[in-house]
Amino acid sequence: MKFNPLGRTGIAVSRICMGTMTFGRQVAEADAHRIMDMAVDHGVNFIDTAEMYPFPAEPETFNRTEEIVGAWMKARRNRDKIVLATKIVGPGARFDSIRGGSLKNNRRHIGRAVDQSLKSLGTDYIDLYQLHWPDRTTNFFGRLGYEHAENDDFTPLEETLSALSDQVAAGKVRAVGLSNETPWGVAKFIGLSERLGLARVASVQNPYSLLNRTYEIGLAEISVREDCGLLAYSPLAFGVLSGKYLSGARPKGARLTLFPQFRRYFTAPAAAAAGAYVRLARASGLEPAVMAMAFVNSRRFVTSTIIGVTTAEQLKINLSAEGISLPEDVISAIGDIHREHPNPAP
Repeated sequence: MKFNPLGRTGIAVSRICMGTMTFGRQVAEADAHRIMDMAVDHGVNFIDTAEMYPFPAEPETFNRTEEIVGAWMKARRNRDKIVLATKIVGPGARFDSIRGGSLKNNRRHIGRAVDQSLKSLGTDYIDLYQLHWPDRTTNFFGRLGYEHAENDDFTPLEETLSALSDQVAAGKVRAVGLSNETPWGVAKFIGLSERLGLARVASVQNPYSLLNRTYEIGLAEISVREDCGLLAYSPLAFGVLSGKYLSGARPKGARLTLFPQFRRYFTAPAAAAAGAYVRLARASGLEPAVMAMAFVNSRRFVTSTIIGVTTAEQLKINLSAEGISLPEDVISAIGDIHREHPNPAP
């Protein structure tokens, strides 16, 4: 397993990160423990979760995935060997019962969310604490065009970063990160950290896959020049790039079979592009999921690729991509497909 630096923190993380979004809903606790065991046995030291997991999120299951991860670390007595990441839920979600509703990335909510996550995870520190999405109105979660919202009542970024820095100073958090952010947001947070002497953003957790390479447009340069790498989520586009949904297939128990309302990666343009990538992989003697993962792993601006699975077999396939270096002819062919089907599932 290759390890990369997490920003300028001095923390080293495995190039593959174990995502836990399915734990507690699609994946039972005992199975989740076995999946994490297998990941660690293959060299993974990086686990990412969130207070709103499992997904799809419901108020009654808030913090449940954190509890599963915490129980596993307690049983295995391996907390000191794990780089643990979690996230505070952003505003706009339908969680009126959480912290009194009106969720914000402000000092009050950040302090309470960190304390609850520490309790759920059964630990006294979080290695990487992330904002799950921006407080302000901007373009993320598949929205490309930016439309300015006048009189947008969002928490000043100075307050957000100051509150996060307080958690670092208290020893509850080692490093801070962003998620579903824009180039302006990342640049602004980094600028504030340098100007005000606050905690420096170490990473950005955004979507990135063969079907969605929008990160390359404005954020990749920031990642490289500012040592603020991408934690790439949905590298298989909810499993679409594995080929299992081609020709209208709906495998039993698969995420998009269970939750068809999440169509971000399930459109006609995405299906056409996915079909082209799957055919290329198979013609090249590669498992489609392995080719898709290996491509993401190969990008210089990527610190770690977050994988989400429901079975040990899926995990085995994803982990096998770690040792794959794609031939130049495959990289070139991927470029050809991308030009024909540019970002069909942003």
